[in-house]
Amino acid sequence: MPNIESAIKRVRTNEKSRLENSQQVSKMRTAVKKYEKAVEAKADNVEELFRSAIKGIDVVSAKGLIHQNKANREKSRLAKKLAN
Repeated sequence: MPNIESAIKRVRTNEKSRLENSQQVSKMRTAVKKYEKAVEAKADNVEELFRSAIKGIDVVSAKGLIHQNKANREKSRLAKKLAN
């Protein structure tokens, strides 16, 4: 544990950021999994789930939590499933 006051504050803010970031990534993964299950089951709300998955990927990518290339690859993969 750091002794300097500003370093102590930084540890607190880093922990808060880490928790928020992991929640965002988890939300994105959950949205993608829901969409993939709906595609397999040929559900009615596939397009709605597709939009929410894409939005989740975009949010996480904009915050820099995943690389832009990975975001584009994931979106392309999901779009391909929608087309089939």
